[in-house]
Amino acid sequence: MRFKTLATGAIAIAVTAAPMAVAAKTVALTVTIENIAPENTVSFAPLRFGFGNGTFDAFNINEAAGAEIISIAEGGSGSAWLPAFAAADPGAVIGSSAGAQIPGTSQIVGTFNIDTEANRFFTFANMVVPSNDLFLGNDNPMAFNLFDDDGNLQLFDITQTVAAIWDANSEVADPDNAAFIPGANNDARIAENGLIAFAFDELSVFNGLTTAAGYVFDGSNLRLDTDIFRVTFSAVDVNEVAEPAAILPFASGLALLGFAAVRRRRRA
Repeated sequence: MRFKTLATGAIAIAVTAAPMAVAAKTVALTVTIENIAPENTVSFAPLRFGFGNGTFDAFNINEAAGAEIISIAEGGSGSAWLPAFAAADPGAVIGSSAGAQIPGTSQIVGTFNIDTEANRFFTFANMVVPSNDLFLGNDNPMAFNLFDDDGNLQLFDITQTVAAIWDANSEVADPDNAAFIPGANNDARIAENGLIAFAFDELSVFNGLTTAAGYVFDGSNLRLDTDIFRVTFSAVDVNEVAEPAAILPFASGLALLGFAAVRRRRRA
């Protein structure tokens, strides 16, 4: 940040900065997610997300995928993404949704106590399935600023289209090794060693295959501007401010169990 050298400039900065400290507050923020993709198209592994100060940057376009985003893109677990977020931003509020999100379904993820100044930026990632290494997420950790300088919610929803699908280019597209395909071995992989890019064309290899949810995948009607996923926010002021909520130690484990349970039920 550049500061003016004139005394009057310094005084102006001090005067305008003071109300921001007063405006910081804690709100109860409710997060809802929806799979708004067309029927029989893409589903999503559990959403991994956090509210932070904008320092955690899990990936960047045109760079090789690191362990953090690979843990999202290749299996949906976030086993490296979640702890990396916590390490990069110890004051962040981090969480996960429960279970796979198939087309036409919605889920209230939860309500979180959020400091509107310290945790103003929303970062998320989730695997697009069926696939080997496709995902949604924001490569700019400051892309989604939820609150204005008075602590009021200013971003009410985030809608992702097909054009927002990332290809980690870390694993070759192969239905035999893909997630969300019955009988496939998602632990097996063929390294691709590419760079992260916007791309969804790999979905075509799954056309006609039965998914773990029981529907036959058909991506023929997906277009770049097709809406597929939405996150919605609503906030209520909290009167007595406590420490910002933190993810329960076992929350991500429960989410993984939920994802596995959905797959088992759908196969049955």
